[in-house]
Amino acid sequence: MKVSTQWLSQYVSLDQVTPEELAERITRSGIEIDSVEYRNQGITNVVVGYVKSKEKHPDADKLNVCVIDAGQGEDLQIVCGAKNIDAGQKVPVALVGAKLPGGMDIKKAKLRGVLSQGMICSAKELGINDKLLPKDQQEGILVLPENTEIGTPIVQLLGLDDAILDFDLTPNRSDCLSMLGAAYEVGAILGRDVTLPELNFVEAGDAAADHISVNIEATEQCSHFSARYISGITVGTSPLWLQNRLIAAGIRPISNIVDITNFVMLEYGQPLHAYDADKLNQGAIEVRMAREGEVLTTLDDQERKLDDRMLLITSGGQPVGLAGVMGGADTEVTASTVNILLESAKFDGGTIRKTSRRLGLRSEASQRFEKEVDPSAVVPALNRAAELIVRYAHGLIHEGIVEEVVQVAEEKTLQLSLSKLNRYLGTELSLLEIKTIFARLQFPCGDVAQDLLEVRVPTRRGDIVRDVDLIEEVARLYGYDNIPTTSIEGTTTPGALTKSQRLRRTIRHLLTHGGYQEAITYSFTHPAKNDLFPQLRGEQQQVALAMPMSEDRSVLRSTLIPQLLETASFNRNRKQENLALFEIGSAFFSSEQELTRQPTEVPLLGLLLTGRRQQAQWNTGNERVDFFDLKGALESLLQYLGLQSLITYKADQPQGFHPGRSASVYLQVGSQQKWIGVIGQIHPDIQRESDLEDTYVAEIQLAPLYEEADEKIVYSELPRYPSVQRDIAVVINEDVAAGELLASIRLTAKELLETVQVFDVYTGDRVGEGKKSVAIAIVYRHAEHTLTDEEVTTVHDQVLTVLSEQFGAELRK
Repeated sequence: MKVSTQWLSQYVSLDQVTPEELAERITRSGIEIDSVEYRNQGITNVVVGYVKSKEKHPDADKLNVCVIDAGQGEDLQIVCGAKNIDAGQKVPVALVGAKLPGGMDIKKAKLRGVLSQGMICSAKELGINDKLLPKDQQEGILVLPENTEIGTPIVQLLGLDDAILDFDLTPNRSDCLSMLGAAYEVGAILGRDVTLPELNFVEAGDAAADHISVNIEATEQCSHFSARYISGITVGTSPLWLQNRLIAAGIRPISNIVDITNFVMLEYGQPLHAYDADKLNQGAIEVRMAREGEVLTTLDDQERKLDDRMLLITSGGQPVGLAGVMGGADTEVTASTVNILLESAKFDGGTIRKTSRRLGLRSEASQRFEKEVDPSAVVPALNRAAELIVRYAHGLIHEGIVEEVVQVAEEKTLQLSLSKLNRYLGTELSLLEIKTIFARLQFPCGDVAQDLLEVRVPTRRGDIVRDVDLIEEVARLYGYDNIPTTSIEGTTTPGALTKSQRLRRTIRHLLTHGGYQEAITYSFTHPAKNDLFPQLRGEQQQVALAMPMSEDRSVLRSTLIPQLLETASFNRNRKQENLALFEIGSAFFSSEQELTRQPTEVPLLGLLLTGRRQQAQWNTGNERVDFFDLKGALESLLQYLGLQSLITYKADQPQGFHPGRSASVYLQVGSQQKWIGVIGQIHPDIQRESDLEDTYVAEIQLAPLYEEADEKIVYSELPRYPSVQRDIAVVINEDVAAGELLASIRLTAKELLETVQVFDVYTGDRVGEGKKSVAIAIVYRHAEHTLTDEEVTTVHDQVLTVLSEQFGAELRK
């Protein structure tokens, strides 16, 4: 909201307060002033002049020699090239020695041999935004009204001796979207009285109800609609002072009727609209919701297609205006208009906001209705506009206001405890001090009890609904700088990450340092993508969004894998084929078909690996990653978290995965093994659909890891005694998992075993059909002495015996 200090001073005294000081005090009281802009951008010695004559320049076709009376005692000769210059005009004249915006100095000069004693100015040369001028004034020199007095300083005439405060209003302070609202605010801050405009007009015509009628059908969207009938108007140009006010506020003058409605909107914050009454159907106005598919051509000559959620003004069933947004072109006030219906109403802010957004049509009126206007200003603003129309358009106001009131505006009454206020603010304000602040705000108040005040809140302050809002008003007018500082009391605890936060950070660091890149993807996805990997959701339901942005983002994800595949496909299409990705995120699902409570949220770790291990070099191969690369990364992570001994992998065929290259992951919790995720290669069909080569993924539930992870780092001494390594290759059935062999070896060798790992697997004719050879490296070591051959042989023989008995393993020869 741009507030002219010159205009503001008509309602509240600004004596001995500079614009900068006023801006600072308003900002300190809770409304930020973005800028203070002076309309005079450096004009001096520019006055009103009268063009007595105009003659063609003897040596230039496009120049004219003008004789100007500028009230200087003698006429001036000025050479001017403007096309619209003519004898008999009043124009701005920059005298010799004048200064103009941009540092231009005016001096005597000869133009093609003819003396020029000054300069006739255009609006742009005076620093005025010519786009805010009436269209006929936007080109050439600025032509002033005929009744302008010669010699009047142009700064004074055009209201350029003014400072504009740019109020940066938060949505709750819609009361300051008006000059009177700003005056109430400034009056409260400065402790000065506010003077309201005096209304002085006579209703001279017959009853307005004989000419117009009002009917509200949409009672929930329109609580008050009032109208006046004014006849015999003359549409013309607004007086200069009125144009100056609008230009200062950033609004272009159009005609006296339209300018007056805009002026009163800025003054009261109440949007108005004038209809050509003779173009209405017997002067009838109806307020209803639009019908689907109805069409209205608005004042900007755009055809708008309406729907049944938009509030409409109609006459005889035909649309004549979009309520609170813009009027219709068919009932526009034109130069031939004689009789008008002047509208002032209270429309529902939410309805106006939705209409404005759907149509992409935002106006000064809609901006105010969206934030809710003062319901008590409907009739005063109507009367103020009617008075100005009579004064400047020579109209006749007919008797009475034609209106329908669905809901009467009532002031709120709130009770405020003195002790509560002082407790909240940490002050010791007396009852008299608080009453004084409310008097400055013009909030009537009285005592209810010794510690209790009853405060009546004017309807213009719709943001005040509770006692704490009153406390805020007291705080900002008392001055935030005056509120004493107090020490923080109470028990304090040092901040720290929770265990799950620490582990997430650890996982992120480990994977990043291991060459993986973190991905952050949408939590919204397509239902079909969740169904590609349903293993996590099980029998639970997908969670649909109430208002999805699109079908592709219509449900919450129940797995991370589809988004990781999308990311891999996106990168591969851009020549980034070697990818190692991870994501830490949540999946969502519910046991209900229709949600009545929050869905279940499961934290997950997703991993993806595809492409080659490394770029081919002269001494390195060009091998592709496989299942064991991903499994190794996961095992390294689990080992760091102290969980490696609790993890078991079991061959499985989860939906969406390669039937022979995938496994389920189990965590030993107490005496039970709990399923926590899957790892494996994506099914070839899905790989082809995603345009990917062999791709390996893992998805692990994090909540069980948070519970079982051991964050303690245990250090052990370096071994003092040598180890003994024994390698064996055993032939077993193909369906026996190597992990089961390793688990049996650990149970058998017990404390003498240091490490055991598989270093080769072979299948082929040499071991027979349905068989495989597994080569295992076993390292034995004792912590307190050097192992003898007999000790190692005894334990090793026990290992071979157990493998033979449990798995039918035979040593490969």
